[in-house]
Amino acid sequence: MSDSNDGGATTSTIRESKSSLSMQVEEGIAIITFDTPGAAVNALSSSLSTEFDAIFARLQEDRSIIAAVLRSGKPDVWIAGADIEQLVRVNSATEGEALSRTGQHMLDKLAALPKPVVAAIHGACLGGGLEVALACHWRVLSDHTKSVCALPEVQLGLLPGAGGTQRLPRLIGLQASLDMILTGRNIKPRQARKLGLVDDLVHPAILEKVAMQRARELAAGTRKRVARRGGASGLLLEENPVGRAVVFKQARDTVLKKTKGAYPAPLAAIEVVAEGYSHGMARGLDAEARAFGKLAVSDVSRELTFLFFATTSLKKDSGTDQPVDTTPVHRLGIVGAGFMGAGIATVAVQQGTQVRLKDASLERVASGVRAVRTVLDERRRKRRITPLAFSDMLSLVSGGTDYTGFTRADLVIEAVFEDLAVKHDVLREIEQVAPGAIFASNTSTIPIADIAKASAHPDRVVGMHFFSPVHKMPLLEVIVTPQTSAHTTATAVAYGKRLGKTVIVVSDGPGFYVNRILAPYINEAGKLLDEGVAMDSIDKALVAYGFPVGPITLLDEVGLDIADKSGRIMSAAFGARMDASDTLQRVIETGRTGRKGGRGFYRYDDDGKRDGPDEAIYAMTSVEGARRAMETSAIHDRTVLPMLNEAVRCLDDGVLRSTRDGDIGAVFGIGFPPFRGGPFRAIDALGAKEVVSRLQALDERFPGRFTPAPRLAEMARRGERFYPSTGKPL
Repeated sequence: MSDSNDGGATTSTIRESKSSLSMQVEEGIAIITFDTPGAAVNALSSSLSTEFDAIFARLQEDRSIIAAVLRSGKPDVWIAGADIEQLVRVNSATEGEALSRTGQHMLDKLAALPKPVVAAIHGACLGGGLEVALACHWRVLSDHTKSVCALPEVQLGLLPGAGGTQRLPRLIGLQASLDMILTGRNIKPRQARKLGLVDDLVHPAILEKVAMQRARELAAGTRKRVARRGGASGLLLEENPVGRAVVFKQARDTVLKKTKGAYPAPLAAIEVVAEGYSHGMARGLDAEARAFGKLAVSDVSRELTFLFFATTSLKKDSGTDQPVDTTPVHRLGIVGAGFMGAGIATVAVQQGTQVRLKDASLERVASGVRAVRTVLDERRRKRRITPLAFSDMLSLVSGGTDYTGFTRADLVIEAVFEDLAVKHDVLREIEQVAPGAIFASNTSTIPIADIAKASAHPDRVVGMHFFSPVHKMPLLEVIVTPQTSAHTTATAVAYGKRLGKTVIVVSDGPGFYVNRILAPYINEAGKLLDEGVAMDSIDKALVAYGFPVGPITLLDEVGLDIADKSGRIMSAAFGARMDASDTLQRVIETGRTGRKGGRGFYRYDDDGKRDGPDEAIYAMTSVEGARRAMETSAIHDRTVLPMLNEAVRCLDDGVLRSTRDGDIGAVFGIGFPPFRGGPFRAIDALGAKEVVSRLQALDERFPGRFTPAPRLAEMARRGERFYPSTGKPL
């Protein structure tokens, strides 16, 4: 370690071995570098408090230092937030509160330093990282695609716990800060500058140069921050108690409408921000710490944290048990330019893949290209992509009625009708025109092994089941047969991740995993209709459970024609427990297709907007007169328990590799309530014994439909769980 106090053009460096923080002094400016040894990203932990204290003491005591710049030693990450592993180890609200107060105390000292500290931000500035930046006296952000600011704690069932609920509103105003805190959404560089979240937006090449200059100007008093807090309309609402009350009420109403009260963190955050406005920052910080402690040990936070770790582990999962090379997918062929084919093309071109569409007519091809253009144009209008990027992406898609352009395809995905003979024809044709390509089917129900029977190279045949709409739904099921090679599997998984999907690998079988567990859920909802329960009562009950829409609405959204084909396959494969309801069959026989056809279980206007239940449906049931009332909890048991039971059967049958994949597949594929963690986490929450008891009671009433899966029955007998009860997420 060397030191200098002459204030000249010298450099002074301090760094302890294995420390995350180092400091060097250049012409009176301390350059503090955060670079956690051996870690890909910088994360905040309570152990850093001692290191920061040493840096703060040096800044105060060394008279040659007039200001400081805080930078990251990582290439594309400033500070990625708090150490989530540390949060998992919190066992009580008291421990969680203490963790929050440690972070608050550290950043209070940073904010109170008599010498200005400038944050030089490049890359991800998230959660606790943004709270550090808020405590600095000036913020310079690089105008780069990797740079993003956010307070995403709500996505883990938490709220910012190191002063973020208090400093952010004082910086950018109440309405903008509530939007950031309650949604956890990413703020890109230009928006961050517009909000006043950062003071300067610069090219990455001059980030540190500008930060050094600002540090000198602040120290000399020639640069002062001008607050920008929401403009005139924002001030009108925020600078008086009546206006603030309106903002807080609107925020509460919006949160309750969206979450149905299932997520406590957003509501707690509103109260904490309000406390700071009403009683000052000290009281606000106290409320923040107490709320953070309670939330940290809540069931909701535990489940959302589990999902975070599960999705993180999937990102590192190649889908095979052995290391294997993959084929980079530069050229993609898609057979079928309909809704799903066009959707796959849309996400592919956004990742730079050259796409060739094929369909039976030029009109169908043109329609597919228009669908791609529509999604890209929406992204352009919302400024998520530039006009140049829009043009570049659109130029990557082309199409025709023959296989021109397929010869050099690395991967071909068929998205044609759910007809095995048609799929066989496509597979044979592809193997002739693109003999080196991997062949993937986007079928949602037909076993991949049945499709692969037409192949000369079944090792290169795999399922890639995308969910609709493709550009919005995050899950991809990669379906493998015993003949699918590790190379084919790994290539499909790698490309799915490149498309931004959360990928699970499942073994082949009717319905695979997601549609298989969805079938009994949908069927039981239909059987409740058979028994005279009102369709909107069923839907409301399942929305109350936490699903984004109810099962009857879901049928209309998916399409009754598609549900019919899927239902027939599932019934043939699994027998009576998967038989569709009488009412559903009668509705399908009328030719109704759901929202897309303007007629389903619900009525729709000319614009496709839903207009209430279609009372004519009730005439198709065997129950006359008024609809029968049923307790919400009873509806939950009838519909959700068979879904949980089927998930265990999938594990028993080897369709799933792990409970992790089963929980992720349900949450990301069918909207299983995230705050419940997934089917296996939900079973653990109730207890296997309780789940089996309820299933057995139902099975006595409806023999064969609710028989507990063998593994579940054994777990109930032994008092076992799917996950350890130690607080560890996986």
